[in-house]
Amino acid sequence: MSHHPALAELVHRQGEQQPTMYGQIDFDVAPYRLALRHDDLSALPDWLGVDRDELLADETVVELFATTTMLGDTVADPYAALLSEHSLKHLVDMLVRACQGGIESVPEAPPELRAFIAAMEQKPAWLDMGMVEKGARAARVQAALLAPFITRGAFVATFMNTYAALPMALTGALTGARAAHRVNETTSFFAVTTQPGALDRHGPGFQAAAMVRLMHSMVRFHALTRSERWDPAVYGVPVPQVDQLPANYITTFLLAHRVLRSGRTYFTSTERAMVEFARYRGFLLGLPEELLPTEPEQIVQVFYTWGALLRGGFDDETCGQLVRSTMAAYLRPTRSWPDRIADEVEKSYSKAFFLRAFAGGKTAVAHEMGVDFGRADVARIAATAPFVLGRYIAVGQARRVPVLRKSVDAYLVRMVERRLRQYGKAEYTTDGSSYADAQRPHAPARGTTV
Repeated sequence: MSHHPALAELVHRQGEQQPTMYGQIDFDVAPYRLALRHDDLSALPDWLGVDRDELLADETVVELFATTTMLGDTVADPYAALLSEHSLKHLVDMLVRACQGGIESVPEAPPELRAFIAAMEQKPAWLDMGMVEKGARAARVQAALLAPFITRGAFVATFMNTYAALPMALTGALTGARAAHRVNETTSFFAVTTQPGALDRHGPGFQAAAMVRLMHSMVRFHALTRSERWDPAVYGVPVPQVDQLPANYITTFLLAHRVLRSGRTYFTSTERAMVEFARYRGFLLGLPEELLPTEPEQIVQVFYTWGALLRGGFDDETCGQLVRSTMAAYLRPTRSWPDRIADEVEKSYSKAFFLRAFAGGKTAVAHEMGVDFGRADVARIAATAPFVLGRYIAVGQARRVPVLRKSVDAYLVRMVERRLRQYGKAEYTTDGSSYADAQRPHAPARGTTV
């Protein structure tokens, strides 16, 4: 490792600090999931028309992804490992109290919790909370008016690859009624981070980020210590930092892609603020700064490289089940006819978003991935677009008018609050007793020295 020595040191330190979790992993050998060779099948779609060989030629970025594929969370993982000594309820209770009242409000706090909170309280040198708040205001338009119609489609996209999707499949959290809860929980997290002051030290977004980190660390703990299906030589580290890049930066990637297609290579002031908002949210989620690019070309490159280095693979038992259960999930709070209609409309928009963003607009490609977009979906979108998209565009334009900005933002805040009530209470936990273990998947367990 020559380009990212600090990250490489963090990776190797995991085995030394957490032998129970990481002791069986050889961090000097790349897992099979890494598609490092030019002839490897990768998750980068052909329809994108991107030169994969050109991406693989950038040694610095390739090493970054190879390294962070083996990186968990060096401060949240030790805290989650206390599950062997404390109940989940107690760990969650101490974390919530520490987020809300500071670490001093938890006199019994173990050193692992103190280190966890201290890491989140650190202020990166680049942080400008004024820019973060400005970005949150801009992101609030989508969170209030558009995200409820597309989040399911973005969520499904994370299940298109066996190697990235297995951690979620193991939890059993996306089967049956749990699917709706997990989708709403994810939507709730991204919505709450857009609220005024949400990412401040004692804001609800700060606490939500801490809870998400604990949940991911609990998944790692259970997968590495209790699962018969998880093979580190094939899959590496469960929920590695590199796999959190797409979820945190998806809207930023689409923004950067739109900017480059317009002929620009720079962000406007408002666009820059939206990037800084996503960047700080990523920091609170534990992503290393190297996975938080700031310029349009960098953002697009890291997104494409993530796909180029992730080995291609769609296992129906893992991916297919996750896609089907997520698309079938009923997300509305009641079974009243207005809510049932709203659920069908939302599904159509989510399919359309998935089709456009992840299948190149090709229904055949989407069908192969388990997402069917048909005439009924077209009809629902045609009937509701004047309201759904019209309102989104109108409000976006209105907030640019100085005399209307304050009242428009107050409206958006109320709308997000309404959405949060509909999503229900987000718990951000995973139950180890519900893990769906079966025989180890048949995948080559050979590695390549990094």
